[in-house]
Amino acid sequence: MPKNTGTIVHESLDALFGDSTFLSELLNDEREKALRSIRSILSTPNHVYKSFLRLPLENGEIVRIPAFRVQHNNILGAYKGGIRFHETVNEDEVINLATLMTLKNALHDVPFGGAKGGVVINPRDFENKELNLICKKYVRYFSGIIGPDKDIPAPDMGTSEREMDWMMAEYKSIHPGENYLGSFTGKSTINGGSLGRKTATGKGVYYSLRYMLYDFLNENKDWLKSQNNRYANKLISWQAKPLKIAIQGFGNVGSIIASEASCCPYLENKIVAISDRNVTLYHSDGLDITKLKNYTKRNFGDLPMNEKELEKANITAKIMPRDDLLTLDVDVLFLAALEDQINNKNMNQIKAKIIVEGANSPITGDADLFLNKKEKIIIPDILANAGGVIVSYFEWMQGRDTKFYTEKEVNNQLFEKMKKTFEVVYPQYIRDNYSLRENCYIQAVMKLSVVLYKQGKLY
Repeated sequence: MPKNTGTIVHESLDALFGDSTFLSELLNDEREKALRSIRSILSTPNHVYKSFLRLPLENGEIVRIPAFRVQHNNILGAYKGGIRFHETVNEDEVINLATLMTLKNALHDVPFGGAKGGVVINPRDFENKELNLICKKYVRYFSGIIGPDKDIPAPDMGTSEREMDWMMAEYKSIHPGENYLGSFTGKSTINGGSLGRKTATGKGVYYSLRYMLYDFLNENKDWLKSQNNRYANKLISWQAKPLKIAIQGFGNVGSIIASEASCCPYLENKIVAISDRNVTLYHSDGLDITKLKNYTKRNFGDLPMNEKELEKANITAKIMPRDDLLTLDVDVLFLAALEDQINNKNMNQIKAKIIVEGANSPITGDADLFLNKKEKIIIPDILANAGGVIVSYFEWMQGRDTKFYTEKEVNNQLFEKMKKTFEVVYPQYIRDNYSLRENCYIQAVMKLSVVLYKQGKLY
């Protein structure tokens, strides 16, 4: 996991304390008291809810499954955050992720607060009928705290539009006659979901790299040269350079990153390696992404795992152990699988020059510090993978207006919203000594602090 979110808040406020433009109305003792109040508010969640879902299994057995919903802060709007189904879910993790959602929404100027939910199961261990009942039970147990203007869940690890459809239907049955379309986001389009929602996270992750190495670089070339520091010089050195890319994870996020990178007209990309939960596939001349996507569609999402399957898919690649992808000599490494993938055990072996976090917390705190000292450029999850929550906001708005955007309109709005964030944090990253992750946290905490002060929440 990354740094404890309490530590993130404290360090961000320490960085802001010396900035005379930050809460300039407050001086001396009043300023110190206000910052102590902000630390207390943002370091702790507003609510932690836990229940045990009673589930009758198809074999006649009864089990009790732990389930959580954490609401961290709603100063910017209704609570918002995904529900993950995974066997490693625990209370501390959900609290941490809810806090990060508050920071992510603040950074990208999305008018939501932060929340997160979780159910301690491996979805592969349950029949569809049982999963459907788990979704219904979750909504019943937490029906009093969720809703379109209270707390709006979305998909996360182990859940998808199917689960959101089931949950919305249950919410509708519990609250007849009330607005229900905005109760959950990430739904299928036929149930009020937004076009472009499925691909939003992957598109946003790739856009964070493209914007840095193409748009930002070309629009600010003279300014970057005038800065003459290590990060400015690194970016300039990437001008028109062919990029060798490796992508960890080939699910909903990783496959979209691969598609975006393979057809990008702005950067010269060569995807030399991809991996999933079973295997890494490598080809020095680049992999055929279209054939790989077609194969995974026919084979439950799995990549070819042996020579026979490669031949059947008409794909040329070298088969390697799954985790070998992380230490390949590439220019860009996209992390689109699970958390804690780069850690104390392998951080010394990371050769990629740029690392982009498509997953949540794929780099541990210690590894993050180490890689930054090695002058790796890390585009963090809070910045790169916000596409899902941004398009969830568009979906929520469409549900309120019963007006639906085209996929092109959704993508254009997504890129425009992320661009506004990039325009703030990328120049700041070049100018000062903080990492890009630290800059994002500082910007988010600054916005939350000002809103807390303006709304009189520091008294």
